[in-house]
Amino acid sequence: MTGPRGSVRRAVVLLSGGLDSTTTLARAIEQGFEVFALTLRYGQRHAIETACAEEQARALGAREHRVVDVDLGFAGGSALTDRSIAVPKDRAAREPADGVPVTYVPARNAVLLSLALAWAETLGARDLFIGANVLDYSGYPDCRPEFLRAFEEMARRATRAGAAGEAFRVRAPLLRMTKADIVREAVRLGVDLSRTLSCYDPGPQGQPCGACDACVLRAKGFREAGVADPTAGP
Repeated sequence: MTGPRGSVRRAVVLLSGGLDSTTTLARAIEQGFEVFALTLRYGQRHAIETACAEEQARALGAREHRVVDVDLGFAGGSALTDRSIAVPKDRAAREPADGVPVTYVPARNAVLLSLALAWAETLGARDLFIGANVLDYSGYPDCRPEFLRAFEEMARRATRAGAAGEAFRVRAPLLRMTKADIVREAVRLGVDLSRTLSCYDPGPQGQPCGACDACVLRAKGFREAGVADPTAGP
């Protein structure tokens, strides 16, 4: 993919090391972008995902991968950053769709996209990729398409590039895909599914708990896609 002068277009991809973000990275690379992957350690329980992100960025061919530390736990309010709040386990498949889950991290995607935007502006990139998804269970307000469009408008108003008339685009290629669709897309793109972690509360060696909302949704997606999950236990 080339820019107006024939140069390769750059993109910053938010990469957690989970199934969705890794598939998003693979999609961006397939589309011809020169990809700069950004991983945030924000105090999450499942920070072990970072190791998966590093492996995937290298394996899939990201031009550069940076891991940045930012503390989102100071505000509290999320089971992902506050260990005094239990991660919900063994909920019925329909329950995660009811309301905003306690695993929601306040304003996380706004913060993460802002950091991606800062790097993108210095790189001359105008495309930001995020593995946001509104189907299956989400319930997170910062995964909604109206938030992503609003962020584009904010980026136009908040940056030097935007003031000069350049537009930033937030791309969420998985936004309306089911988890089964995402699994199939990951297989098509050649993603090493054994090195993706989707668990909110993994064990000390990174083993998925198998019972949190993310694990339940992942298992459902693999089952419906007819694909064996290489991270699943016996």
